[in-house]
Amino acid sequence: MSGAAEEADSPPTHMSEDSSPGSSSSSGGRRTPDLRGGDNGGGPRSSSSAPPDQVLDNVLESVLEFLTAARDRNAASLVCRSWYRAEAQTRRELFIGNCYAVDPRRAVQRFRAVAAVVLKGKPRFADFSLLPDGWGANVKPWLEALGPAYPCLERICLKRMTVTDDDLGLVARSFPGFKELSLVCCDGFSTLGLAVIAERCRHLRVLDLIEDYVDQEDEAVDWISKFPVSNTSLESLMFDCVAVPFNFEALEALVARSPSLRRLRVNHYVSVEQLRRLMARAPQLTHLGTGAFRPEAPQGGGMSVSELAPSFAASTSIVCLSGFQEVNPEYLPAIYPVCGNLTSLNVSFASLTAEDLTPVIRQCHKLQTFWVLDTVGDEGLRAVAETCSDLRELRVFPLDATEDSDGSVSDVGLQAISEGCRKLESILYFCQRMTNAAVVAMSNNCPDLVVFRLCIMGRHRPDRITGEPMDDGFGAIVKNCKKLTRLSVSGLLTDTAFAYIGQYGKLIKTLSLAFSGNSDLSLQFLFEGCTRLQKLEVRDSPFSDRGLLCGLDYFYNMRFLWMNSCRLTMRGCREVAQRMPNLVVEVMEEQNEDKVETETVDKLYLYRSLAGPRGDAPPLVKIL
Repeated sequence: MSGAAEEADSPPTHMSEDSSPGSSSSSGGRRTPDLRGGDNGGGPRSSSSAPPDQVLDNVLESVLEFLTAARDRNAASLVCRSWYRAEAQTRRELFIGNCYAVDPRRAVQRFRAVAAVVLKGKPRFADFSLLPDGWGANVKPWLEALGPAYPCLERICLKRMTVTDDDLGLVARSFPGFKELSLVCCDGFSTLGLAVIAERCRHLRVLDLIEDYVDQEDEAVDWISKFPVSNTSLESLMFDCVAVPFNFEALEALVARSPSLRRLRVNHYVSVEQLRRLMARAPQLTHLGTGAFRPEAPQGGGMSVSELAPSFAASTSIVCLSGFQEVNPEYLPAIYPVCGNLTSLNVSFASLTAEDLTPVIRQCHKLQTFWVLDTVGDEGLRAVAETCSDLRELRVFPLDATEDSDGSVSDVGLQAISEGCRKLESILYFCQRMTNAAVVAMSNNCPDLVVFRLCIMGRHRPDRITGEPMDDGFGAIVKNCKKLTRLSVSGLLTDTAFAYIGQYGKLIKTLSLAFSGNSDLSLQFLFEGCTRLQKLEVRDSPFSDRGLLCGLDYFYNMRFLWMNSCRLTMRGCREVAQRMPNLVVEVMEEQNEDKVETETVDKLYLYRSLAGPRGDAPPLVKIL
């Protein structure tokens, strides 16, 4: 059942396995078997000694303990039956890339000693409100299976799952030694569920809530105060997405009694005055999310910059800074003392201009990760290029994501980045105007790119100078960036661009297409050429049933295919479902008051599954 632990985009985070001297395998530590097969280690072999095959199994399990990457473990499990068994017995972290890809009971039956679970639910387009309400990805069936099977489970990470308050209560009851909970882009829970986690998980070290939608109940629960006084082991607390007021005094007390706290991200209800108090309590912080970054008092009152700056000067350990949700630009000089040490800066919630940001950027010589809104402009990106030569990841998000918006960044900023940040490995760049020359320059100057996501928001936008399609630019990216595994394309593209991608994009695993292509031949090039393709996302492109059927020989090797606003019909989707019975083919309909089946298909979600069609699909989702 190699599909039970699907490969991630990158190897899952290696879990702490409590591998202190003397720890046992049941707690996650590595075993030290008696390789001679004897019971007492030093005596002669007795009649009850382990047979040679058992000795080999013990050796194999000891070796497999050192394999942490999902890809390596999946490969090892396919060697033979004994390797299959040994890999299952030694796997400590279970990664499921699609919660519907395998039945939870089958997963826990195979993997018996798991200490950490990473589980993904809805497809990425849920972030753009393209899934119907109540689509699914409920975590409850998984928790009901995990509880009895893994009473020693220490870590759960959920992404795009629906998690209720009752589910969080089940987590707290099922795992007495639970230590880490990370919820990313999840929904369905409130501060009531958070209060249960805080109160009952007495060994909690990590509570990270990242881009979640937290229910806004009429009366928020004082969840921060539920952390027991005895819990002093907290290492990471992130709740900037919890958009409800909270008990600041309780948070201050929690921070004060948590000497191991390294990561803290607070929500926009924290003012700069309160932020200063938190920083005084936790000078050891390495990652700080600032909250609103504005004073409590209205304009002209409150704390001065000179009063806040010493707090940052005393926080010499900070290397990652984020937040700035309602930033007052006048307070930005207060962070100057830590800029020289920053390796990561995220100001993507603040509509700051080049004039606001350039003085900050000029001091961030060690910066490796930078997230920002496009209000920074080409001028601000030029400052990044001139200062941050060690930059590895850049994300430029749009302030206004509509197709006809006036973006503030263009090919000018992209080319500047490529010339100044030649160690760049990952870029996400939203813009309205682009040229082939700028993309070609990026491919030549940044050959180590692993992720290239260029989102030209207007439909079918050509090279803004020549008027030509963007084929040459994207062709250069796949030719020259030989480590590329993730690619997003947009703009005016012909079949030629996809021929380039199929010919040179041999390592691409994730491919996103928007407003691109001019015939079904484009999809044929991709299916035949991108032999490692795992995830394909297509939207607003002129591909029909013929293009879909080109993938029949390749769908079993992919994790999923998503297509929306293309030219698919119910007939084509049914043919795929009939010819590939081990795939799940879901068709999502628009609200139809007449309840008459239409021939056109607006959204198609196709994925491989060992469990067969799911039973919790809402009425607007039809499984063929």
